[in-house]
Amino acid sequence: MKRSAGLLLFHHTDDGLEVLLGHMGGPFFARRDAGAWSIPKGEYEPDESAWAAARREFEEELGLPPPDGEALALGEVRQTNGKIVTAWAIEADLDPATIAPGTFRMEWPPRSGQLQEFPELDRVAWFGLDRARAVIVKAQAAFLDRLVEHSP
Repeated sequence: MKRSAGLLLFHHTDDGLEVLLGHMGGPFFARRDAGAWSIPKGEYEPDESAWAAARREFEEELGLPPPDGEALALGEVRQTNGKIVTAWAIEADLDPATIAPGTFRMEWPPRSGQLQEFPELDRVAWFGLDRARAVIVKAQAAFLDRLVEHSP
């Protein structure tokens, strides 16, 4: 069973609580909006703690060190693909224009023999909770609910 861990940044604005989500990079998600946004996260092996993986993946996916601050445990969810995702929320500000996303390589177009490089996340944005629920990977919406229940 694959496991991922990630950090969900949030901040308070005059319009309410906002969360930072990343749009998944690569050709499969290029034209999708709903269900194509995620917390910055990534897979880890059993010999790494979920917390360490969440911090490492944040830096790999956004090209920025994870923010300091009190981490609020949001628990786990199981996505439709069976992957278990563990997340923490941290209150912090981040300018989406400052990200320098990591990349991955894949054969594209399929069966072409050509390897192309794509960003892990092709864009990052702040969302109010209603909009975030409309675009986030379905199972990860539980993290938004848990954040609301526990946020300061």
